[in-house]
Amino acid sequence: MSFRKVVRQSKFRHVFGQPVKNDQCYEDIRVSRVTWDSTFCAVNPKFLAVIVEASGGGAFLVLPLSKTGRIDKAYPTVCGHTGPVLDIDWCPHNDEVIASGSEDCTVMVWQIPENGLASPLTEPVVVLEGHTKRVGIVTWHPTARNVLLSAGCDNVVLIWNVGTAEELYRLDTLHPDLIYNISWNRNGSLFCSACKDKSVRIIDPRRGTLVAEREKAHEGARPMRAIFLADGKVFTTGFSRMSERQLALWDPENLEEPMALQELDSSNGALLPFYDPDTGVVYVCGKGDSSIRYFEITDEPPYVHFLNTFTSKEPQRGMGSMPKRGLEVSKCEIARFYKLHERKCEPIVMTVPRKSDLFQDDLYPDTAGPEAALEAEEWVSGRDASPILISLREAYVPSKQRDLKVSRRNVLSDSRPAGAPTSPATIADTAPSSILARAGEAGKLEEVVQELRALRALVKAQGERIGRLEEQLGRLENGDA
Repeated sequence: MSFRKVVRQSKFRHVFGQPVKNDQCYEDIRVSRVTWDSTFCAVNPKFLAVIVEASGGGAFLVLPLSKTGRIDKAYPTVCGHTGPVLDIDWCPHNDEVIASGSEDCTVMVWQIPENGLASPLTEPVVVLEGHTKRVGIVTWHPTARNVLLSAGCDNVVLIWNVGTAEELYRLDTLHPDLIYNISWNRNGSLFCSACKDKSVRIIDPRRGTLVAEREKAHEGARPMRAIFLADGKVFTTGFSRMSERQLALWDPENLEEPMALQELDSSNGALLPFYDPDTGVVYVCGKGDSSIRYFEITDEPPYVHFLNTFTSKEPQRGMGSMPKRGLEVSKCEIARFYKLHERKCEPIVMTVPRKSDLFQDDLYPDTAGPEAALEAEEWVSGRDASPILISLREAYVPSKQRDLKVSRRNVLSDSRPAGAPTSPATIADTAPSSILARAGEAGKLEEVVQELRALRALVKAQGERIGRLEEQLGRLENGDA
């Protein structure tokens, strides 16, 4: 008599979450109270950024990851917006560049100093103006350098070339209502969006066309989310007609019926999904919840497999997710979240229990690195490229970051891609920042020259000393000493 396997085999079945000790949290941060369903937090291997309460405008805090403990109330912020900041996103190709969208209808792109802020940062590298209502979504292109997408409460999606501060594409007819979120696919050729009209749309931004649409993906009236998975499928979270929270998996080739649909509970916070393309695990965090549920997505039915739930006592106000290249591979860490409380940020580490101290190559396939696969102009011309992958075997070492430079073109003589109607973007005066960048380069060059001179002098002195010692040795050998 043969027994059927009841338990599905998976290396992620025993993943467990653990908050770090108190001294490794970021204390006394006044997290923003603005009513907007964004994550309020963005993190990369160098910095943690959190949207905070600010009087007379909008601000966010940027902290080096090592600056744990209590944060002084006078700690400098990034505070150039005139209205509350609604969304922030680190550039995937430069760990010192961050974009922010605000109620003041602008998108700003900032260059953070290498060692963090020493004084308040009020001058962005570039201001992108094109929205007529508040900007609630900013998200960088995954593979093309300096391509940024923004979406506002004017139901318009704009795609910018940050390197030239110009508007590349304006998509203003595809969404009849408020856009809840936008997610690029793996190579950035398409994006999917969740909208207040209960539709999930897949859009080709360069053609400005609707590739696929599913009306009433979730029938409830509360906010939805939609994200692209690595294989091109779409994962959504939302509410049923009875206000129960749901998650679903869709095949873009056939959006008639979901491949999988699960009901979770009847809480009322929006579910924010975080996806790891390397492991196929989706982490679902509810705003106002005190738990993180995680699911593995596979090719065999029922496709979405519940793994476990991390629970804590305090509800979360927001959540940030560390890119794979910022994790500690020696501790089998497969995800790290930065959970926002009312007054602090608490890192939560997700670990696969393993006995061996060796590199676990089944947990860490090559992952997207910080190098852009395309320039903005190549992407506009129609090229696509998958992310350039790096190995985590040698515990990722970051390369030197390039400063973001904005070169303003003459908009009148500029030839634009066909089918891309644009309005001239208002550009912040970037002359001071480019002068500072040149001055910084000159300073670095002078440092290198001085070091070279010192090394030459040292080599010369050592050469003379070797000569003297050889002379002494010769005399000793000849018995002249």
